[in-house]
Amino acid sequence: MSRSVLYASSPLLASKTPVWRSKFIVALIGLGFIGLGTRAAYVQVVGNEFFQHQGEVRFARTLELPANRGKIVDRNGLILASSVPAASIWAIPEDVDEDEPGVPAKLKELARLIEMPLAELQAKLADDDKTFVWLKRQLDWDVGQQVAALGIKGIYQRKEYKRQYPEGESSAHVVGFTNVEDKGQEGMELAFNDLLAGKAGSRRVLKDRMGRVVEGIGEDILPLAGRDMQLSIDSKVQFFAYQKLRDQVAAHKAKAGSVVVLDAVTGEVLALANYPSYLPDKRKNLTGEQLRNRAITDTFEPGSTMKPFTIGLALESGRVRPDTIVDTNPGRITITGSTISDTHNYGVLTVEGVIQKSSNVGTTKLAMQMPAREMWETFSAAGFGQKPQIGFPGAVSGRLRPYKTWRPVEQATMSYGYGLSASLFQMARSYTVFAHNGEIIPATMLKTSAPAVGVPVFSQRTADQVRKMLQMAAGPGGTGQKAQTVGYSVGGKSGTARKQIGKSYAAGKYRAWFTGMAPIEKPRIIVAVMIDEPSNGQVYGGLVAAPVFSEVVQQTLRMMGVQPDMNVKPQVAAEPVEESL
Repeated sequence: MSRSVLYASSPLLASKTPVWRSKFIVALIGLGFIGLGTRAAYVQVVGNEFFQHQGEVRFARTLELPANRGKIVDRNGLILASSVPAASIWAIPEDVDEDEPGVPAKLKELARLIEMPLAELQAKLADDDKTFVWLKRQLDWDVGQQVAALGIKGIYQRKEYKRQYPEGESSAHVVGFTNVEDKGQEGMELAFNDLLAGKAGSRRVLKDRMGRVVEGIGEDILPLAGRDMQLSIDSKVQFFAYQKLRDQVAAHKAKAGSVVVLDAVTGEVLALANYPSYLPDKRKNLTGEQLRNRAITDTFEPGSTMKPFTIGLALESGRVRPDTIVDTNPGRITITGSTISDTHNYGVLTVEGVIQKSSNVGTTKLAMQMPAREMWETFSAAGFGQKPQIGFPGAVSGRLRPYKTWRPVEQATMSYGYGLSASLFQMARSYTVFAHNGEIIPATMLKTSAPAVGVPVFSQRTADQVRKMLQMAAGPGGTGQKAQTVGYSVGGKSGTARKQIGKSYAAGKYRAWFTGMAPIEKPRIIVAVMIDEPSNGQVYGGLVAAPVFSEVVQQTLRMMGVQPDMNVKPQVAAEPVEESL
């Protein structure tokens, strides 16, 4: 039987297909093409921005191009802080195959290079669900190159910058430091972070699913480098001051110490050092005791270093002259039931002698002749109770209570430095009153060459008279004889204050101060020194703090090229006078 007969006899083939069915199928196919065309038009035209964004979210990335942070240099252009390239190592854990031949040995070498225990590295790579994990930030660049040479699949690195601090711990409290994101955290790094940081750039790229860059998109936005900052600090003066301070703290078994050096003409801070200190780029196990910038953040009762301001007010008001007699017998005085004493009974003194011998009784007798308001106005004008405007983080105002609240005994104790508080930086700046013709001048941490414009506190005549008294206090028969130095005349005032713990004074705990200037006829620098809790048998500022002042003054003036104004050696008595507490 032929095939044609079989086909013809099949009922399915013999029946006619309805026309509507074929038309329906064609219509469906046509609608499908119209739907696809509509969808394509929507994706390509109407919803183009949305779908492009979705695609970029999955494959496009914006890479930050870090800006090179500006340098911090000293007044002579020597680098205090700078940025260098660093490699930060990261990984995609799911891509690291530890079972691949040779990989375990490479991971062991990687752990050594990034200074991480192998077990810790393996723990970071154990989570296969993670697509990103930092292994080590800011490695030395050459170490990063060694890591790259290992060629471990899934281990990558990013170029960053890290800070270096060539002067180390000597200038740590001035310069400060940055965190791992290169943002300032302390010191000038924090104070001028916006200027130093610059502006990061960016680069748009396409990445594959492995996180590898396969193509750049658009134009790169180049980073804008940060500005360099030139400080007023002289790194040589800074290092020397820090070194002498450190040695003195150790010699007297003290808790801590600070030193500030100011240019008496421009107000520039030439040195600001604290001990204990720290290494800014190696801060592991850093403690608060090391981090504190004591010279500007810690306040203390300044003790006898306040007496020149009380005497200066008495002279300025015309109540006394330098040769006016003050009877301090019998070495003590009672004010509203409270007794104020001198270390010794100095008997009859001149006003000059009151400063030279550091008599609490003599200072109190002069203070009680003056209204509390006048004292408060003079202390305020000299910067006490006011935050120093130096743009430095952590600077404090200290305490100077309103004069209306002073009781008579409080007025008496404030005249010789108890009942108010100040930082060492405030004390150093306040003495510009005597070094700069009776004017207090603004202090600055940035280099300047213009003489400072001051605000009058005393007349030039009063400033000259007090400066002569400060020279006597640092000379034979004074409390600060150990402040004298070879070749230069000096003047200054020692102070020894009991440490206040809560509302009472701690037994056997003191702070020793010395603040002064040189050369005395035309002061060029002011140096303030504080030693906290000396405990090696000596506690007086004239014995503990004054020697640091002497060495720093001599070295600083020589570095500045200031000609010596004396041809004789310092005259120090066998038994220096002890100031009254």
